[in-house]
Amino acid sequence: MSRHFWIPLGCALLCVAIVVPWVARAAGDVNGFDGVVGTIESRYHARATRVPLLGLASMIARGATHDGVRNVHVAEFEHFSAPVDGDELNRLVAARLGQGWERVIRETSRKGGEQTLIFARPEDKLMGVFIVDLDQQEMNVVEVSVDPDHLMETVNKYTHNDRGQDEPE
Repeated sequence: MSRHFWIPLGCALLCVAIVVPWVARAAGDVNGFDGVVGTIESRYHARATRVPLLGLASMIARGATHDGVRNVHVAEFEHFSAPVDGDELNRLVAARLGQGWERVIRETSRKGGEQTLIFARPEDKLMGVFIVDLDQQEMNVVEVSVDPDHLMETVNKYTHNDRGQDEPE
């Protein structure tokens, strides 16, 4: 075959490799943090506020914790007035998170106005944590990667005394 055949074929394959993921993302087929936030926005007709300059704060946290905290993502839904069914929210979040995430905590108040979902997954030496917290009229969605050993070192610095107050050792 001539060289003139391979050049257009290579260009076409390159275009497909670039365009297909872009179209899938535009069609709403997004998983992870953006997928969960986008689905909550769509389902409950609410708008999330993303924390400005969070990428910079995440980089600072990574340095300050000696790589103990990475990839911080936060979205806040203020004035969240839609009624939320706990089972539906759990299914929605689990479906959009993607593979590897396991729910470790699900807490719902009797009237459903307060709900918390916490998912976790292993990420090499880190642990990914994904939290959805609804407190009456406010919902927060947080994703972060933490070093479990570093986290335990920090937690173990504090003990309970008889008065119920935390004190450093």
